[in-house]
Amino acid sequence: MPLDPFSSAGFGSSCLPSWLHWVESCSSTNTWAMQADSLHHGEVVFTRQQTAGRGQHGRTWYAPPGVLTASFVLDRLHSSQLPGLSLAAGLAVIYAVEDLLPDLSSKLWLKWSNDVLIEERKLAGILCEAASRGSHTRVVVGIGLNRCADFTQAGLDPDLVNSAVSLYQVSESVPEELALLERLRHYLLQVSDICQRDGIAALISQLRDRDFLYGRPVTIELAGEQLSGQAVGIDTSGRLLLQLQAEVKALVSGRVVWWKDKTVSSVTD
Repeated sequence: MPLDPFSSAGFGSSCLPSWLHWVESCSSTNTWAMQADSLHHGEVVFTRQQTAGRGQHGRTWYAPPGVLTASFVLDRLHSSQLPGLSLAAGLAVIYAVEDLLPDLSSKLWLKWSNDVLIEERKLAGILCEAASRGSHTRVVVGIGLNRCADFTQAGLDPDLVNSAVSLYQVSESVPEELALLERLRHYLLQVSDICQRDGIAALISQLRDRDFLYGRPVTIELAGEQLSGQAVGIDTSGRLLLQLQAEVKALVSGRVVWWKDKTVSSVTD
């Protein structure tokens, strides 16, 4: 390691946990983790400078200074257990943040399929990717968590600025990076074990408790088309249930391009 990213927190490079791999800069921590054959289950890739981050559906993931950007390797999942994993990872993010910032308990929500919100603004995004590794599937869970980012100063589009929020804006204190990485890893390993053993269905009650879209009119973009209806929950496979005029449609994937607040209109992505 040419630099010590955690010296300000009182940790020297020699004291960093063996599961943590810090890189000074990379295009994408997910790409780095997917290409590194030497990584094992539970190891984490972290950078403070991600130059070409990727979000879902081919979108760009913007990571200005202050966004905690890391990828977590999970090597014990079968491909059949992947649907809904981004929601399970969202729970891990919520529990990690609430452990360190109890004042935010019960204020964090999951927006299907891969966002964590607070005050209806995006606190974290998740990108799960998988590749076959012989007899098993390597899953990499990429997390971008807005720890202390100033999106206005970063010169981002006003719509992105207005829809995002950082921990420093909603809490009196901000956890150190290493503490966040440790808690995120702890809960990701827990939900990974649960999904491996029992599937996403074992987490359904917790997912439904945090379902931000439940009961809201929404518009979902899917394969170049838009579906509008009412979100009526998440099923035991992690699919969004969308009430249309004549049927309830279960969506495996899609992009939420609009929602209406339960009392006041709100437009977002």
